[in-house]
Amino acid sequence: MVRARWQWVLTLLSIYLALAISLIAMGSSHWYEGTQRMTLPLCQDPFGGLNCIHFGRTSSSSGRRRDDQAVQYIWETGDDKFIQRMFHAGLWESCEEILSSTGEQCRSFSRLVPAEDQGVLWLSIGAEVLEIFLILTVALLLGSRVSCYSSGCNWQTVDASVAILMALAGLLDMVAHMMYTTIFQITVNLGPEDWRPQTWEFGWSHCLAWGFFALCMAVSVATMSRYTIAHTECLEKTRTQKGSCHPQHNTSQPEASQRVWQTGAAPSPAGLVLTKVFGHLPSGVTGKVSVC
Repeated sequence: MVRARWQWVLTLLSIYLALAISLIAMGSSHWYEGTQRMTLPLCQDPFGGLNCIHFGRTSSSSGRRRDDQAVQYIWETGDDKFIQRMFHAGLWESCEEILSSTGEQCRSFSRLVPAEDQGVLWLSIGAEVLEIFLILTVALLLGSRVSCYSSGCNWQTVDASVAILMALAGLLDMVAHMMYTTIFQITVNLGPEDWRPQTWEFGWSHCLAWGFFALCMAVSVATMSRYTIAHTECLEKTRTQKGSCHPQHNTSQPEASQRVWQTGAAPSPAGLVLTKVFGHLPSGVTGKVSVC
């Protein structure tokens, strides 16, 4: 009983952990991380920068340059006029690094996806929401088991339901990741020019999501194994009880039936044979025996 209780507690903690991982991964924007190639911005320093020179009209009174008619010359060529900035993207938004400050700017990821492929993105989001609903259902099933102290064979149905629902949640998670990976690749090739990344890799949210899949499968296998063992033990117990309900009884025959009747023959003057019967009749029974 103690071992079964610890197994149940471990299963419940695993389900809560899977629910937390799913919520964090779904709400995060770090499914993919990488760099974007963008044109180097113009120099903002009016008095010149590292790679720019300003030529302007000089004021006769103060001797300073007038910036209203300044001309900027940039001599970068090839890759020198491009700069790399970091970005990360998720189901809901994509955020890019701001070069002029330490912050970042974010925009909706659905606006970056081509219009004809947005249905795949919403299918991925729908699969994520459905998997969370399944995890919540499993948590409610186990919670109903907490409120009841019965631990007989009737709870085998709960274990079977938990195993099936956890397996479905894991499969939905895998399908959602595959659909999002597909839509991300499409957006990289057909998305806006100012967003298309140059290099990218999986982020920590993507790793969390695959960890959720592995956890769901482990809980499903463990619960199904426990269900199989409990179901087998229940069948054996039921079979044993049915066998003990029909014991073998040694019935004794009545005393009268165990006696041997002895017969004898005597001559009769009329040429008939009279048979004498020696024995005992059961108590309370009267009658005559005649043989012709």
